[in-house]
Amino acid sequence: VSPGSCWAFKGHQGQVVIKLPARVHLTAITVQHITKDVSPSGTVISAPKDVAVFVSLLSTSGGGVDADGEEESLLGTFTYNVEKEPMQTFPLKDVVPPRAFSYVKLLVKSNWGNPWYTCIYRVQVHGR
Repeated sequence: VSPGSCWAFKGHQGQVVIKLPARVHLTAITVQHITKDVSPSGTVISAPKDVAVFVSLLSTSGGGVDADGEEESLLGTFTYNVEKEPMQTFPLKDVVPPRAFSYVKLLVKSNWGNPWYTCIYRVQVHGR
């Protein structure tokens, strides 16, 4: 079994904005990285560690304002734990009032020690 390709970005901080196929009421997000067993280097220090999830109606790259004049909303922060399963799901808080969004931003604040790059193998967005 080989680990395949990851989405890598330079350094220990970065972000990705994902356009959803339709507006979604988000309930959870899943992040996946590989295990030490299948890692070519034998480590998983490139895995994300501290992560924040934001949503908006428009693609905002950093604290922008959407079409309704509202800033992006923080739905949660979590820590990806390299000692647990490689695929980890984290619940997101409800937006008040409840509404659906078109974009989700995954903001990686730190990784597990790699100074050169951070890798993410899969992100899944859950909702209705």
